[in-house]
Amino acid sequence: MFQTNLSRNISTQISVESDLNVDYSEEIPELRSDILNATRELLFELESSSRNIAEDADKHIHSNDVVLTLGKSRTVETFLKRAAKKASFEVIVSECAPFRLGHDLAKSLAKSRIQTTLITDSAAFAMMSRVNKVVIGTHTVLANGGLKAIAGSHLVALAAKYYNVPVIVLSPLYKLSPEYPRSVKIRNRFVSPESLVDYSDGLFVEKTQIYNPLFDYVPPELISLFIFNIGSHAPSYIYRLLHETYPPIDDSNLIQD
Repeated sequence: MFQTNLSRNISTQISVESDLNVDYSEEIPELRSDILNATRELLFELESSSRNIAEDADKHIHSNDVVLTLGKSRTVETFLKRAAKKASFEVIVSECAPFRLGHDLAKSLAKSRIQTTLITDSAAFAMMSRVNKVVIGTHTVLANGGLKAIAGSHLVALAAKYYNVPVIVLSPLYKLSPEYPRSVKIRNRFVSPESLVDYSDGLFVEKTQIYNPLFDYVPPELISLFIFNIGSHAPSYIYRLLHETYPPIDDSNLIQD
């Protein structure tokens, strides 16, 4: 795992002395090669992670399954297309308004001869009763096993919980974060509400506060399984995976009397 190697290699080259008198002009010959090697590993993982995750598709998608997803994730798209090589199943795509990225995914799957149904986000609960499993991607996997995922993911996960439908999250390992949901580093993004309302409705817009967030927080209790490019794990395993990926840093020498 490149994160582990990167942090260990570089941390052995750079240390903070107890008196904090650091000579930044000192050359560290090994540091350049360590950073270059870590960068190459990162690039390789970026290019191969989706393919590695897709290798597990046959284990989770079977013939006559009905799979629900939302928006457009390249990892999910690769996963479903790989599964379609050995199994015949149906995919229900929630459009993920207001950006409607699900339309692009539905077209791509249909071109690959996968039976695909496109639905509005509000229909996710109604359709969930006939779904066998939910497969989604994510922006970030948080330290508690929760997700920072595209807006609409929480709605889908809640509907799946109600009908006891397993939720499978596909994520490369580099999306694993040591931050928790309330961390200041985990922020949502809000975009213009012009895709939600027509500004010609001046009186309505003037008297209404409109929010258009990009992401949802999905708590770990709504997730059944993570499929990383290194294997499959339950949300409860995230803590150990974090320890292996981000080694603890001894910052005792940063404390001054």
